[in-house]
This record gives sequence, C-alpha cells and structure tokens, in this order.
Amino acid sequence: MKKRLFDGFVRVVSATLPAKVADCSYNAEQIISGMRRAAGDGASVICLHELCVTGYTCGDLFLQDTLIKSARAALSHIARECADLPLIAAVGLPLVHESKLYNVAAILSGGKVLGFVPKTYIPNYVEFYEMRHFTPAPTDIQTIRFDGYDVPFGTRLLFRCESDENFTIAAEICEDLWVPSPPSSAHATAGAVIILNPSASNETVGKAQYRRALAALQSGRCACAYLYSCAGHGESTSDVVFSGHDIICENGSVLAESMPFADGWAEADIDLYALAFDRRKMNSWRSDPSGYRVVEFSCLEGASLPDLKRRVPSRPFVPDDAGERNARCEAILDMQVAGLEKRLAHTGARTALIGVSGGLDSCLALLVTERAMKRLGHPVSDISALTMPCFGTTARTKSNALALCEALGVPCAEIDITDTVRRHFGDIGVSEDSRGVVYENAQARVRTLVLMDLANKTGGLVVGTGDLSELALGWSTYNGDHMSMYGVNAGVPKTLVRHIVKYVSDTVPALRKVLEDILATPVSPELLPPSDGKIEQKTEDIIGPYELHDFFLYHAVRWGRSPSRILLLAEAAFDGAYTAREILKWMRVFFERFFAQQFKRSCLPDGPKIGSVSLSPRGDWRMPSDAAVSEWAKELEDLGERHSLTKNG
Repeated sequence: MKKRLFDGFVRVVSATLPAKVADCSYNAEQIISGMRRAAGDGASVICLHELCVTGYTCGDLFLQDTLIKSARAALSHIARECADLPLIAAVGLPLVHESKLYNVAAILSGGKVLGFVPKTYIPNYVEFYEMRHFTPAPTDIQTIRFDGYDVPFGTRLLFRCESDENFTIAAEICEDLWVPSPPSSAHATAGAVIILNPSASNETVGKAQYRRALAALQSGRCACAYLYSCAGHGESTSDVVFSGHDIICENGSVLAESMPFADGWAEADIDLYALAFDRRKMNSWRSDPSGYRVVEFSCLEGASLPDLKRRVPSRPFVPDDAGERNARCEAILDMQVAGLEKRLAHTGARTALIGVSGGLDSCLALLVTERAMKRLGHPVSDISALTMPCFGTTARTKSNALALCEALGVPCAEIDITDTVRRHFGDIGVSEDSRGVVYENAQARVRTLVLMDLANKTGGLVVGTGDLSELALGWSTYNGDHMSMYGVNAGVPKTLVRHIVKYVSDTVPALRKVLEDILATPVSPELLPPSDGKIEQKTEDIIGPYELHDFFLYHAVRWGRSPSRILLLAEAAFDGAYTAREILKWMRVFFERFFAQQFKRSCLPDGPKIGSVSLSPRGDWRMPSDAAVSEWAKELEDLGERHSLTKNG
C-alpha cells in the first residue's frame, strides 16, 4: 500500500453509493467504482454505508442462504478487484459465524479482509427491528476463515499503519454511536485516531442536525477523526427514506459533509498529528489498549497528495460567519469586563487609569473599562484616561483618543512627556538624535511611570492595553507598556481586536465615526517622529503582517505544528495573498521573536484567558526564557532551501 500521508494529513472519504436491495453483484460493482474513485482522488480511507453489499432494507431476505452466500462472494470480488488500491475501506455486509448472523463492517486493504467488526448495539424499537435478524457482537475476539485465510472477528480491533502509529483505525456501526457509552470511546483510548461508522440512519425531520451534532461531539470527546456514512438512494422506501447524509468530523468540528438527499460523497484531509498533539497535551486522556488486538497494514513510501483538501481559515481566531463573529465579539467583551470588574472590586480601586493612544489596543481596553465601571455601578468619571504625547505622536491619533473619551463621557487628561524624556536622556547621557532602542523605550517607560504613580495618587488601578499578538512577538517595552495592574487584552490576538472594535462601531452609533477612523489608522507604537504629520513607524512594515503572525501563533501554540506544516497550511490559507517566500520570511521573524522574548511573558500581569491560545505563565504557557530556537530555525532554513531549489528548478 503506497503511503498517502501528506506531512501528517490523510485524505478520507465518507460515501453513499448507488444500491439495489438484495442485488449483491450490482452493489459490488458500485463499491469497486467508489473505491477506485476515492483512490484516484488520493484518499487513504473510505467508509461506506451499513450493509452496502446487500442494502440495509432486505428484511427477512437477510436470513436466506442465497443472499448470505452472494454477499460473501461479492466481498471476495471487491477485495480482489481493489487489491492494487492504496486504500483502507469499510464495507458492510451480513456475515454468518457459528450459526449466528451478524451485521459487520469488513475492513479491506491490499486485496484482503483485515478484520470483521460486528455491530454491538442492535436496535429493535420504532422503525427498527434488527434483532429479528442479527445477533449482537460477542465480547471477545474470535477468528473467521475467509477465502483461505484467518480473519479476526470482534469489536476490539485496531487497524494500524506499520510505519505510523498515528494512522490507526477502528470501527463501530450506526446504533453504536447513539448509545450512552459508544464503543468508539474505548476504541479511541485504545489508540484509534480514525473512527469509521458505516450507518443506515433513516431520515426524519430534524434528524440531520442531531446526527451531525452527535458525530461532531464524539469526535471532540475522543480527540479523533470520525467518518459517518449513511445509506441513501436505492434503499427500499416502503416505510422510511434514507438521505445519504455523510459526515467527516475532526476533534469537534465538521470538516466535510454531503447534505441529505445530495451527492452522497464527503471528502476531507484529516490531521493525524494535530489529534496526536491534543491527546499528548491532555493529562486527563487515559490510554487503555487492554483487550484490543492490533492488525497492521502496510503503509509504504510512495505518492503523496497533490494538494490539501481541507478548508484552512486565514483568520483562525475570527469566525467567518457574521452572526457568529458578532456573538463571539460580545462574548469576549463580557469575559474581559468580568475579569476587570472582579479585579477592581477586589482591590477596592477608586479609579481605573488607562493610557489612550488613539490606537486599536487602547481603544478596546477603554471600551472594556467603561463597561466594567457601569457594571459595577460606578460613574465613568471614575476612569482616568491619559494621553501622553511625545516625539512620535500624530495629530490624528491624539485627536482620536480625545474624541473617543468624549464620546464615552470619560475624562481625559493630557500630560506631554517630551520634556521629561529629554531630561531623562540628559541624565543617562543619550543624545536625542540617536534613534536607537533607548530613544523608543524611554518614552514607553515614562508613560508607564506616569500611569503607575497617578494610580498610587488616586487609589487606582492601571489597565493594560497590550494584546496577545504583541505578547507572542514581544512587541512591547519591558517594564513599559509591557507592565500594568491588569491586562484586559492579554488573551485577544490583534486580528480579533480589530473585529471587536468593528463590532462596537457597528452596534453603537455614537461611537461609529471615531472608531472607524481608529480602525483605518495604521498600527504603530508612534515612538519615532512622524513624516509630514503622518505615522512614520508602521508596525507591520517592521515585524510583518499581523494576520500572518496570528496564523503562526494559532498553529504553533494551539496545535503544536512544525514550521513545515504551518507553511503547508499557510500556502492554502493565503493562496494569492502571500508567496511561500514571504510566508517563510515572516515565519522566521515569528519564531525568532517568540523564543527570544519569552522573558517578557514570564512576568506578565494578570489578565483573562479568552480563547484556546493563551500565553499566561501561570495558565497555559510555561516555557523557559532561555529556550533555544535552533531546531525551529534549522527547519525553516531547510524549507527556504527546498523552496529555492523548487522555484529555480
């Protein structure tokens, strides 16, 4: 079997094929055709619907010798005809073993049956009457002689690629998923990463939504990929109809599905390594392979996938759907407000102090602080906003800071720190003409000094403005804007900050004008003098686009992905927007800064966790400040060399 792993990605198919009730020969040809189509698409796994060899609605014909023998012969034919396909397939049929009839999924590969997995839970209620024909699966693993070789028969079977243990498959059948303790839960803890479910779930009003939720939830609970294939066109419609609703889920999300009564073909690339990472990360995950038998299949080096059949969002922190995005923004505001509200109440702070620059981050922090004060029943006059212009401040950002405070009814004072910074330069022997790091950082540290001392004077608390993206990149001045008494934006990446501010702009008309101008202003620390009154120092020109850095952050921290896998995903997500060379350039910046700037994250102020990625040293992220980036840098260098060779070749 040729390898179809694409740097940890495996293409899978969940399919409903045309069928004729009790016509095993016709059905076998449809199955062969479907398997060849899947292999031609580069798939490694295909899950076909329950009893697809005979059809699910055969009724008492299941007990007939003719149908039973025809099904067995059809399976032999399918295995022989598909022996050359680099594919694992789940094919459903009725099978007699020790005088009992079982509803089984035959797992095929390389021209042979690797195992027979019988159905555990046999429904016999409302429209289902399977107990009339089928026997529940035995509890032990037995052996069936098939086509001259022994085949394991039982539910506790794992089918594992001999060269990659992450590529491990198990199966359950239809009703098995709908019970309180699905067999797939045990399969997953035994080591299965891909669960196949050949099903014949009939269609009723509302059932598709429930089925989808059930499959997605089980994939999340089991940290696995879940392939659900459902019977469809061709089944008898005497009393029920079947819709061919096929679903592919991964770790709680639906990757692909064929909608009911549509084409009956769902295809996606699942990420085995990300699933393995999640299992490693969760110490509540308990592996228990006891009672299971591993059946290995060959997974030799060979052709890889030509592309990535997987939707890769370019903004992983930001929902695409407008309604979902707005709900997410409101929920985040609620979390930020709740965190700050508790801190203000606990410390007994009489005021909340915040430095407003006219930029996005301080804008969001001020919006959160205003809501928190209202929630506490305090007047907004208890907020002390400060604008502290210096060498790099532009009229645009200063006027926006003042306009936002005015619109919110928040008093805003101005303290020009230019003379203070100049005196400080004189004290430490630094020329104002020197545009180095001291020139920039001194301004940030003086601003923090002013805020902290005023907080002491007024019995207040300094609200931090720095966001998650800046923390990842270390784009802050140590003991300057890096420090506060509570960092409300610490869990919000820059791409999401922008959408939250946009959400407030859209929902609060009184703030729209000023917020729209803040959103249109280039991101800048404004520490270098402007040019012709315009911002000279643009953050994204220096360290790279935040949309790329947020993408790198999400995939590196949330999923533990390597640079090569991040590049693969980024090329798919930003196709046409950035070249591979540009992505690699800014990824180098990301990893170099992420490692070098950990010392700033190691002593962060408190702040609320917002999403699945957090860099709090007390919460999610524990990393030594002197960890070496060399292994990541080597991989990036190799990627750059390979890209150059490919491009030049």
